[in-house]
Amino acid sequence: MSVAAQLTRILGAARRRAAAIVLLCALPMVAGIATLAWRLAGVPLATGVALVGLAVVAWLASRRMARFDRAWLIRDLDADRADMDDSAALVFARPETLGALQRLQQSRLQARLAAAPWAPAPAPFPKRAIAAAWGSGAILIAAALWWPPITPHADAQPRTASRSAAVNGTPVLQSQSLRIDAPAYTGQATRTQTELDAQAPSGARLRWALRFAPQPQRVGLRLHDDSEIAFVREGEDWVATLRLDQSWLYRIAVDGDTDRILARAQPWRLDAVPDRPPEVRVRMPEETLSTHTRGQRAWALAFEASDDHGVAADAQLRITATRGSGEAITFEDRTMPLRGRGDARAITFQATLDPVALGLEEGGDLVAQLEVRDNRVPEPQRARSASLILRWPPPVPADADGLEGLARDALPAYFRSQRQIIIDAEALLAEQPRIERGAFEGRSDALGVDQRILRLRYGQFLGEESEGGPRPPPTADAADPPPPPRKPLPIDDFGQTDTPPVETHDDDDHAHDDAPAAQGAATHDDHDHAPQDAMTFGRADDVLATFGHTHDLPEAATLLDPKTREILRGALQAMWQSELHLRQAAPREALPHANRALELIKQVQEADRIYLARVGSSLPLVDPTRRLGGDRDGIAPRAVPAPEVDTDAAPATAWRALAWNDAPDLDALISWAQAHPRQVDDPLALLGAIDALRRDAACVDCRQALRGQLWRVLQRPLPAPARRAATDAMGTRYLDALQADAP
Repeated sequence: MSVAAQLTRILGAARRRAAAIVLLCALPMVAGIATLAWRLAGVPLATGVALVGLAVVAWLASRRMARFDRAWLIRDLDADRADMDDSAALVFARPETLGALQRLQQSRLQARLAAAPWAPAPAPFPKRAIAAAWGSGAILIAAALWWPPITPHADAQPRTASRSAAVNGTPVLQSQSLRIDAPAYTGQATRTQTELDAQAPSGARLRWALRFAPQPQRVGLRLHDDSEIAFVREGEDWVATLRLDQSWLYRIAVDGDTDRILARAQPWRLDAVPDRPPEVRVRMPEETLSTHTRGQRAWALAFEASDDHGVAADAQLRITATRGSGEAITFEDRTMPLRGRGDARAITFQATLDPVALGLEEGGDLVAQLEVRDNRVPEPQRARSASLILRWPPPVPADADGLEGLARDALPAYFRSQRQIIIDAEALLAEQPRIERGAFEGRSDALGVDQRILRLRYGQFLGEESEGGPRPPPTADAADPPPPPRKPLPIDDFGQTDTPPVETHDDDDHAHDDAPAAQGAATHDDHDHAPQDAMTFGRADDVLATFGHTHDLPEAATLLDPKTREILRGALQAMWQSELHLRQAAPREALPHANRALELIKQVQEADRIYLARVGSSLPLVDPTRRLGGDRDGIAPRAVPAPEVDTDAAPATAWRALAWNDAPDLDALISWAQAHPRQVDDPLALLGAIDALRRDAACVDCRQALRGQLWRVLQRPLPAPARRAATDAMGTRYLDALQADAP
């Protein structure tokens, strides 16, 4: 055997000795802890503790063995043997990698080690640490064997009580089991437990099996709404079944009694875990709005859908191609089936679309949205992804050639039409149960802003170019008006309007003909027109106001007949009501007004343009004799509306009653809790606190527990103005001086 092989064997022995030290110190502790876990919680927990302990011991042993490597052996050899000349590393080197002088030194070292073999002193065993570890392990094992076993659930009476009850003829619960059969689509296996508290998917079927000795006359499952399910006797067992469609609190009534045989402070809980709808996330493209490039024939899309119980492998990709602009836009809808890949709980859907083949044109949009469904039976839940838009920008107008220094390429804003506002409001209502209240209010407010912008766009046809209030009449002490704003460029591509110019003429020099005037004609030969200092290029009204002559208000000039104007006015009023409800986070109330506005807008678009003579409006005269006279003749009486019933007052009323040691209305509180389950974090905990107080009205701890549950659902009052501080001595003297009219 070579010298290097002998040293390697010495190194292996040192490693095994280090691992043995770790095992002797750690294994007794792992055995003691695993035995204690088995005694307290059963075999499953003990197995888990043992596996984790062995893994930790193996890791510690490997770390300890890693310290004894070849570098340690070389250092120890150089330190122990002076004849190694601090060159022990040459013993393990390959001769072909060494120089002549190094090979000579290597042969000398090997000869010295062969003549006088070397063995390091073995590491001593830590006797005290090993003894302490084995002693601690023995103590833990003895304590675990001495400790009494813990039953799964202390629902039945103790054995001593069972014997005495059996002697008295009172039924005693001998065994209990609860089998939970989850719906097949969840993929969960059937499980049986001895605990009567259960948590299962919504739609699961529960089966109780109870055994009493002696046998009672009847057994019932009493729910928290006072309904009862009768147990059926099958041999020696009493069996009952329930489909878990909602969460329940329940007690077991034996011969109609729930307080003597199976007495329990808190009722048992049945928590129904609802099936969450699937979630769809867009993986590609990263942006919701993409720009089509010239010559692009491929648009890659990727989605990821996840669900707690699995997503269906087939999905529908909804594709919408838009053409046109404004309210004259047209839509072409189609669907494309997609097949997903991956795990059922997280499936990936991919598609590559050809925009041109799908009908995308210049100036149009291509909208894609994925719709998936989960595996719930009998009615699956559906979810849609965010809308992905591929936009082909419209061509640049020819008039912009001379404005290279001012114009810039920018994607225009995605203005919403009235139809789009309705679609988004309906989608928001559909998603309301799945989103938070703050996000719901923010999206509704954003829709209200879009409705306002659209209302102002249509309001320009009726002169509603601003939303400022009416100006007060001029007074002598009024401040000077602000200087007029700077004039825009002499173009009107964006609907810019200027203040109508003031016209000066002499009415005495006018010669009007009544007949032609009725037709909108007049003669203006003997008067001058004041020149205008500015006009907008291309606007016919400015040209007429500068070089022509008008006699009536510009607001009265219109291209719409009165009937069409009234229809448009009704559309604006409906938009205003829709905006009002959307800004108040009430899209359901806004939808009727939004649909009405869309219907009226369509009627306005179908109306013909009619040129009418400009005539003034004739308003009815005001009767000054009726002003401030108190005469109510002809005014119909108006009934005073009844005060609204506050359905959310039950928690506050019960909380105040508990604070003043009064008797709260527990029935009203239960009705409120069942009608508003989303306002309570844990409805069953609230119902349990109500049940405990109902069973013992004098329990102070039960009242405090119910108050704590109600405090979480109380609505915080709005901040009120701070009360004025009391008047001090200086303030009192000042007020007295004012009343005495003294300086």
